[in-house]
This record gives sequence, structure tokens and C-alpha cells, in this order.
Amino acid sequence: MAVLEILKYPAPALRRKCLPVERVTEQTAELARAMLATMHDAPGVGLAAPQVGENVRLIVVDVSVGKDPKQVHFLVNPEIESASGERIVEEACLSLPGVSEKIRRREAVRVRALNLDGEEVVLDAREVLAFVLQHEIDHLDGKLILDHLNKTKRDLVKRRLKKQARAAS
Repeated sequence: MAVLEILKYPAPALRRKCLPVERVTEQTAELARAMLATMHDAPGVGLAAPQVGENVRLIVVDVSVGKDPKQVHFLVNPEIESASGERIVEEACLSLPGVSEKIRRREAVRVRALNLDGEEVVLDAREVLAFVLQHEIDHLDGKLILDHLNKTKRDLVKRRLKKQARAAS
């Protein structure tokens, strides 16, 4: 399976609110499988379509990092239905290389989505899986870890990321 390019901040695609998938097609499934290969190659535990330049509501999650196929979730049009508890967690992002920040997340979430067969699925997730789902769904709304930081910290991290991007070009 082809490995896709992961967009890095400040790519404009990372800030767009993604469009719903009208119908799950073979093209949707191909994108999802390529996203899984890309995420495992990185390696990461979650990847959202805008991170590979696609403006659709599709995420791939695998907290086992490729060790357990049963933990792979392909979620089309995911929505958080309910959430409970709170915890400060350390998060990183494949689109923000070198950034790891403590942010506040809900400890448990219920997510409703479609699978790659177009069937509705409901996922009750706790802790790590819940945190990853929230992070990836944030991406679908154009939201990044940076948006969870206070202004001073956010500006500091943004300057560092822009400097890295200039050095890489």
C-alpha cells in the first residue's frame, strides 16, 4: 500500500473544516487503507484525512501501532455523542513534528460513525483510545493541539514550528 505524505504545520489544509463523506465507496476505502499504511510507517496511533491533504471526514486509529489488527478503526464521519471525565494528557501530532504538549481531554467518549462498509458503528472508548479519537476528530474540524494551549505557549510553539519549516525548505 502506498505511503502518503503527511502535511506539516502550517499547511492550510490542516485548518479546514472537512466535508462529510456522502457515500462510502471503494475510493474511500482505498484512502483509508493508504492512511493506515502511512500512520504505521510514521509511526503513529491516529491519522485524519486532512493530514494527508484530503478534505473529508475520515480518520484511522490504531493504538496498538500495528501489533493487533483488531484495534484498527476506520471511521467515516465520526461524531462524539457523549463524553465524561477529564484528564491532562501528553499529546503529540504527526503534523507537528517535535511538539509534545499537555492538554485537557475527556477520559471517556462515545463516538458514532460509519465503517468502510457504510454501516453505522458506535465506539465506547476510554483513556488512550478516547484521547486519540478526540485528537483525530479535532483535525476534521481544523483544530490542532496548538488550539488547546494558552496564547503565550501557543505563540512560542508556532514560532518554533515555522522556524523548523523554513529550515527544512
